[in-house]
Amino acid sequence: MTTVPSPGGTPARLAAEYVLPVRWTEDSGLPELTGYLLRLAAHLDVTVVDGSPDPVFAAHARVWAGAVRHVAPEEWPGRNGKVAGVMTGVHHARHDAIVLGDDDVRHTPETLRRLVELLDGGDVVVPQNFFRPTPWHARWDTARSLINRAFGSDHPGTLAVRRSTLLHAGGYDGDVLFENLELIRTVRAVGGRIIRADDLFIERRPPTPRHFREQRVRQAYDGFAQPARLVAELALAPMLVWAARRPGRLLGIAAIAIGVAEFGRRRRGGRRVFAPTAALWAPAWVLERAVCAWLAVGARVRGGARYTGGRIPRAGSSPRVLRARGGHRVP
Repeated sequence: MTTVPSPGGTPARLAAEYVLPVRWTEDSGLPELTGYLLRLAAHLDVTVVDGSPDPVFAAHARVWAGAVRHVAPEEWPGRNGKVAGVMTGVHHARHDAIVLGDDDVRHTPETLRRLVELLDGGDVVVPQNFFRPTPWHARWDTARSLINRAFGSDHPGTLAVRRSTLLHAGGYDGDVLFENLELIRTVRAVGGRIIRADDLFIERRPPTPRHFREQRVRQAYDGFAQPARLVAELALAPMLVWAARRPGRLLGIAAIAIGVAEFGRRRRGGRRVFAPTAALWAPAWVLERAVCAWLAVGARVRGGARYTGGRIPRAGSSPRVLRARGGHRVP
C-alpha cells in the first residue's frame, strides 16, 4: 500500500482518492455529511461529484470550499446518474486507488486503510456494510444482507477500485439499475481480480422509512441481472400460497429463513456487527420479496424500474456479453 508522508509524526495519508457522488434536493443532512468529509480529508484526497440542483450545489460549494474537491458530473451515456457521478470522479482522481462511497456510508481511518491495502492484491474490493443505528426498517433490510452473505456476498454501498483497470475497461454502463454489480462484472470481464472482503465491516446510515419503502421493488428488480436468483424469488409466492394451507408449513419456511440468515450472520465474523436477533427478521423479508419480485415483473412489462422520474429497463449486463465486448465501450 502506498502512503504519503505527513508532517509532525501524524499518520501517513493514503495515496488514494475517495469519490462521493451525491444528488440532493434538500440539505437537512449537510452538517453531518460535512463533518464526515472533513474527517475523510485528513486521511486521503476527496472528490465530491455533485449533481444537485444549482442552489443546493452552490450551498455545498460554499461549505466544502478548501476541504474537498467539488465538481459537477460530466456527460456519460445512460440514465443512471450515479454512474455518471462515479465516472466523473474516476476521471478526476489523482490516484490509481479509488474508494467509492454512497452518501450514507461512514468509513473510519481503519476501514479506509484496510480497503486500500486489499486493493494492492486486486482490482476491486467488495466489503460488507452494516446499519448504525438500527431502526425497525434497518433491521428488516439487514435480513436481506444476511441471506446474501449465506449464499455468497452482499452488495455494499462502497467499493475500492483500481482506476487504471476501470478506464481500461472503458468505464461501465450507465444504462443499468444495479450499478455496483455492473462495475464488478465489467472489471472481471477484462481480467480484473475481485476480492470479497466479507469480514471488513463498514457502517451505513439507514434510509428514511419513506426511502426504504421506495426501495422495495427497485431492489427486487435487480434480480433481472441475476436470472437464477430471480427465478427462485418468483417461486416464493406460490410456495407461500401452498404453505398457507397448513400453518406448520409456514412455520417450517420461517424457520428455514431464520436459519439461513443466522448462517450468514455467523460467516466471516458477522456476529461482531449484526445483533443476535437480526436473523429473526428474515421471514418478513422473504414475504416482502415474494410480493416484490412479481411487482418487479410488472415494472419490467411497463418499461422498467422507476428511477429519478423515469424508468430503466435493464438491471445489468450479463457476464457473457461483457466478456464478448471486453468490458464496457462507450459509444
